[in-house]
Amino acid sequence: MSDAAMIVAGAIACLGLAGAGSAFGTGFAAAAAVGAWKKCYAANKPAPFLLLSFVGAPITQTLYGMILMFIMLGKVEVPNAGVPVLVSGIFAGLAIGLSALFQGRAGAAACDAQAETNQGFTNYLAALGIVETVAIFAMVFALIALGKIG
Repeated sequence: MSDAAMIVAGAIACLGLAGAGSAFGTGFAAAAAVGAWKKCYAANKPAPFLLLSFVGAPITQTLYGMILMFIMLGKVEVPNAGVPVLVSGIFAGLAIGLSALFQGRAGAAACDAQAETNQGFTNYLAALGIVETVAIFAMVFALIALGKIG
């Protein structure tokens, strides 16, 4: 496989893994939000619109994967960059995607708790922010490593 092909593969892997994590994470949180809203409707309580913030939180990891993808694609002309970009794409994408997946799991719990108690929104959002930080660190450290290539 040529260097250019490995670079493109790494870029696609990074975006794909990050996006898959976002899909899983938003899916988990969305399912929990729907269930929480159903409980509210059944109890004649108002359904909190705030739950959408928990559902949407994992989507940002797809943007981090996209940012890395564009930087990686910029390395196509750099000699011997294929293996480092491919490896960084796989592992950065995996870290970012797993952050999104687990942020969605935490968001699901936040949906249930917020709908049941109508309290703690800021605490739940802070917890999701901590999980998001893993993705930000992975992206930033991958950007630093990619900056050393070429």
